[in-house]
Amino acid sequence: MHPGLGPSVRRVHEALTAAGGGHTVVALEQPARTSAEAARAVGCRVDQIAKSLVFRGEQTQRAVLVIASGANRVDERKVAGFVSEPVARADADFVRARTGFAIGGVAPVAHAGPLTILIDEDLMQWAEIWAAAGHPSTVFKLTPADLVRMTGGRVAAVKSGDGR
Repeated sequence: MHPGLGPSVRRVHEALTAAGGGHTVVALEQPARTSAEAARAVGCRVDQIAKSLVFRGEQTQRAVLVIASGANRVDERKVAGFVSEPVARADADFVRARTGFAIGGVAPVAHAGPLTILIDEDLMQWAEIWAAAGHPSTVFKLTPADLVRMTGGRVAAVKSGDGR
């Protein structure tokens, strides 16, 4: 791992090392702020990008991390049903405070505090997927089973009806 990538990426690297499985943080030549950019950078389908979206519970203010297939839009009503309260997209300050990461680099592991985590069932069809590693220009490869094991997340149908 490149030493100049900062504390967020180091935190992800340490969490991956502790989890075992030989996952490696990969530094991309250019930032991948979208699923399409990340897919092009690593040479996979957009569907294989595990994008991290943070929502805020409107009543409890809890952070809800939805790890979705890069090709899918998330249906907030479905998420609300799984967490038993209305949710809204979190702003940048909330995301950083609750996850320890900036938007665009939110990893599925190594968060600043506990999160409720939902994993898009569409990710489960792939042999391998890619997730952010703490910065918009870092990613790591893993299996869907690794994602469930490392996050303790619940696999759920979170995609909007039109698939986008």
